[in-house]
Amino acid sequence: QVQFVESGGGLVQPGGSLRLSCAASGTAFSIFSGYNLAWYRQAPGKQRELVASIPRGSSSSYADSVKGRFTVSRDNVKKMIYLQMNSLKSEDTAVYYCNFGPPMQPGAWGQGTQVTVSS
Repeated sequence: QVQFVESGGGLVQPGGSLRLSCAASGTAFSIFSGYNLAWYRQAPGKQRELVASIPRGSSSSYADSVKGRFTVSRDNVKKMIYLQMNSLKSEDTAVYYCNFGPPMQPGAWGQGTQVTVSS
């Protein structure tokens, strides 16, 4: 079973930047490279939502709320997924998770990494 471990979150002021990382284990990199992957987030009192996806061979896509500010990338050899977040806003405050992306169904969720945007 593939496991995802997120890191890189923290407290940042509005307008600041963070880079999240996600390490996958339990799969070979040759298989990992075939996965559709994504970042999700869950704010307090809200449902988990898709933030950015990076399919195995197609262009990445983003939620309208983060388009132009967030960039998703992957390193198949290292089995890593990244989320560069710029121009952060208070509404970006959430726990961020990585997992399989559409049209794949998410697998087991990791613990996520907390991002808090506040002055």
